[in-house]
Amino acid sequence: MAEKNMSAGSAPEAGKFRRGGPERDISAKSGRKKSSGRLKKYNTMMLRISVALLVIFSAALLGRIQSLNRSIESLSAQARRMAQVAAERQEKLQLVTEELENALQEGRDTQRDEKPAGEDAVREEQEDDEGESIPEITAAHKVYLTFDDGPGTSTEEILEILDRYDVKATFFVVGKEGEAAEESMRQIVEAGHTLGMHSYSHKYGELYASVENFAEDLKKQQDYIYEVTGVKSTVYRFPGGSSNTVSKIDMGEFARYLDREGVRFFDWNISSGDGGSYLFPADTIIENCTANISKYQTSIVLMHDTEAKTTTREALPVIIEKIQAMEDTVILPITEETVPVQHIDWQGADE
Repeated sequence: MAEKNMSAGSAPEAGKFRRGGPERDISAKSGRKKSSGRLKKYNTMMLRISVALLVIFSAALLGRIQSLNRSIESLSAQARRMAQVAAERQEKLQLVTEELENALQEGRDTQRDEKPAGEDAVREEQEDDEGESIPEITAAHKVYLTFDDGPGTSTEEILEILDRYDVKATFFVVGKEGEAAEESMRQIVEAGHTLGMHSYSHKYGELYASVENFAEDLKKQQDYIYEVTGVKSTVYRFPGGSSNTVSKIDMGEFARYLDREGVRFFDWNISSGDGGSYLFPADTIIENCTANISKYQTSIVLMHDTEAKTTTREALPVIIEKIQAMEDTVILPITEETVPVQHIDWQGADE
């Protein structure tokens, strides 16, 4: 009886167990479906977020590119404006220089008798202290081509151009040592050009710190030139010109020191415009060097013979041709007879 009860009791238990198996399978499948659905939603969401981030990044990158393009255009416009301002300032400086030179020239004219100028470049014969005849140039317009900051790698090419046109010029050199520089200085002298001084160091802060510094620099360069070429140079051009605004000391003090040493300084009244970092086109340099020559009896033209001044070398042949074609005009090297062009009136000041 007990066995029957146990059998009867065990039957429901076994049935219950069997019914529980399929229920759990269904629940597991349902869980997997839910998990798969959540995973798909997550993947979809992440994909959308990635696409959105990519769009945002692309838009930001495009905006940055557009901003850079605008910056480049703005910088280009500024560069063009700066070039225009530089040209305008150069023109204003030329006008101021012309006015100053005219005023100084008027003062000189009252102190000496003017010699009548012929229609052509007439050479009158005079005698020097040894009785030898020397020519005097009486052309109405005397032009002096001058080159600063050399000798450089372009000096030889400039010498060849000058030789081709049978023109003599003046080279205001700085203290460059080495065989190449020394050979260039010797070639300048041997070709009949004038070798002038433009300071040994060309360092404004040191050179103009005191008259003592200036004197030391002058002696160093003068001795060096004499050692290399056998010529004692007696013509000078101040770095920056005598009207420079760098020196804290009155430039008249340096001018008077040069005068005591028997050295004359020469500024300029015509500038090629090639002194700055901006490289003017050759046509502009030609115009700058030739447009105003007829205004002066003495025209001292400022140029440079450093390697970077490529357009100056390019312009030089045309400059010479234009000047040589001018009526009653002659190109000369600076000599003791040259009327100096000076930006400052240093002689009237008290020593």
